Amino acid sequence: MEEGWKCDFVNYMDIGEEERSKIPSPATQELTLTASRSFNLMFSTNVGALEGSSSVSYLRPETAQGIFTNFKACQSTSRKKLPLGIAQIGKAFRNEITPRNFIFRSREFEQMELEYFFQVGGEEVWRPVLDMWVKESRDFLLDIGVDEGRMGSDVHGGDSLAHYALACEDITFKFPFGESELMGVAARGQYDLKQHEEASGKSQEYFDEVTKEKYVPQVVEPSLGVDRLFLALICSAYATDEIGGEKRNFLKFSPKVAPVKCAILPLVKNKEEIVGVAKGLHEKLRKRWNCEYDAAGTVGKRYRRADEIGAPFCVTVDFDTVEKDGCVTIRDRDTTEQTRIHVDDVVKYLEDRIEDY
Repeated sequence: MEEGWKCDFVNYMDIGEEERSKIPSPATQELTLTASRSFNLMFSTNVGALEGSSSVSYLRPETAQGIFTNFKACQSTSRKKLPLGIAQIGKAFRNEITPRNFIFRSREFEQMELEYFFQVGGEEVWRPVLDMWVKESRDFLLDIGVDEGRMGSDVHGGDSLAHYALACEDITFKFPFGESELMGVAARGQYDLKQHEEASGKSQEYFDEVTKEKYVPQVVEPSLGVDRLFLALICSAYATDEIGGEKRNFLKFSPKVAPVKCAILPLVKNKEEIVGVAKGLHEKLRKRWNCEYDAAGTVGKRYRRADEIGAPFCVTVDFDTVEKDGCVTIRDRDTTEQTRIHVDDVVKYLEDRIEDY
């Protein structure tokens, strides 16, 4: 042991509990370290009415292993050929030592994972597949509204590469608390299927009808935490501008992912004809999308409320709607531009701008 240590591994067990809590740091030799303790990042529980060593079970720390154990069943019953992708979304649990940063790191979270099974081979085989899924993952994030300017990349190597991975690349995002992983794409090779094959004694081989060979497929896995994605979308969508000399805060969600697609606003709430058309339109639209009906306050204030929850469109029913042309005013959240269209064309108008955005 280096000079300055008060005890070594042998006599450490002979000293008192108070002294055990004061272990010199190898870097500074100051008595700042505590004794080693066991950490388990999995949540344990008991299955069944009786507790004992045989009833101990663990909540899953990822969704992936359920896909691996069911690979053969999924492949044979679906009669799909490789390459084959199996996707899953669900709860995962990790006994994080320090949950932090709102919903970025928590002990219970929602996870989406896709296991993409394909033919066995060396880097010349799995590298193009890995690169393809990194690109597909980035395109997906951009498509739903994640800010490209906040996105980055972290290629794992050396000690940062997981024991099961041949290679891994994270797509990172600049959160308010710093740049961190948003999702990861890993080439897991044959590791998982071979581990399950060894433990279960059941073959995980796939018969390739083209090559007439049997082999355990290898896997590339895109993995994404839904909570982190939600946080990234909120950070990407938050925007400010100025309208009529007043500052406006709003959420610039892509229409594809906006929780509320539009708000239906009767110009006044004391004219039966206007309210009737507005409520009828709301009933019609809510069969397709999540929509708000708002009749309280001035139209300007209602516009602001819709902007703040990220609704891409507002539809206003006014006096001209019921007395003249049957048209309504549709206001765009981002540009604040207003368009008059017939009430019968509202569904098609919104459909083109929400579903084909």
